[in-house]
Amino acid sequence: MSRVGRVERTTKETSVLVEINLDGTGKVDVSTGVGFYDHMLDQLGRHGLFDLTVKTDGDLHIDSHHTIEDTALALGAAFKQALGDKVGIYRFGNCTVPLDESLAQVTVDLSGRPYLVHTEPEKMAPMIGEYDTTMTRHILESFVAQAQIALHVHVPYGRNAHHIVECQFKALARALRYASERDPRAAGILPSTKGAL
Repeated sequence: MSRVGRVERTTKETSVLVEINLDGTGKVDVSTGVGFYDHMLDQLGRHGLFDLTVKTDGDLHIDSHHTIEDTALALGAAFKQALGDKVGIYRFGNCTVPLDESLAQVTVDLSGRPYLVHTEPEKMAPMIGEYDTTMTRHILESFVAQAQIALHVHVPYGRNAHHIVECQFKALARALRYASERDPRAAGILPSTKGAL
């Protein structure tokens, strides 16, 4: 049975459609109107091996904030939906990814409890194209809130803002992939002593 999530979110500021298949092959079709964000979502789908469709029409005449935020909220909700009852998954995942001079370390627990710890180098360049680099943390906050996961993202060093952000998305993709994959030794078992996730 495929694990698929589909969320539509419409406000006065944005219209968002997100579809994700956790058991995909990394096929990605993304359009938010924010080029660098599209690039990051492409990394998420391809390195997570998630089939990912994202179509966002937002109020970019103001700025990219609402577009980016609402897309992340919808993505988190779709991811949670696709996880279903979480029976038989690994639950925990981690990955460390270098990108030239930058390094990202990501650890995730598909716990049902939203919590984010996020650190990255200070004094980053403020913009990457039309992408405000302060939005990376907000993307993760929004995703975590809707996906209801615990997420720790640490970038101990890096110089180039593009690399610093991109290695975070690549490591996140792999960590989510590992955590959400089915464990052949735990078929039919919920990975929790509480009996609920």
